[in-house]
Amino acid sequence: MKHQKVEDADETAARKPRDGLFIRVYFGDGRHIGPGMIDLLETIRTEKSILSAARKMGMSYRRAWLLVDEIAGNFREPVVLTHPGRRGHGTDLTPFGERLIALYRDIERRSAEANGPAVAELRAALAPLPAPTTTASDG
Repeated sequence: MKHQKVEDADETAARKPRDGLFIRVYFGDGRHIGPGMIDLLETIRTEKSILSAARKMGMSYRRAWLLVDEIAGNFREPVVLTHPGRRGHGTDLTPFGERLIALYRDIERRSAEANGPAVAELRAALAPLPAPTTTASDG
């Protein structure tokens, strides 16, 4: 199951309106790391639990586990440590898991800095949103 493709974590995050650049790093062999995966790792770090992280992010426990397994299968070093039987606080990030987050967030930050003027120009060129329509029952 190491390299099984799972519905993308980035798609869950994309359901909410977002603004700015979102970086997905492709490794040329079908593997990648993206903002949804990093968000999951950060939520696991905060919650100390894959189950709690999944709930907080609105995904199933199984899906979260499959994503963690996919992320872990992409790298030589472990990304999380699980502690079976430790209810509610059964998962920790490894030092490499922390480094993975830091590297990704650095790539994201540098990209946003380098591309800020171009993104601002694109944003300024956007057409205005249409006004919401009202019906007689709206008041």
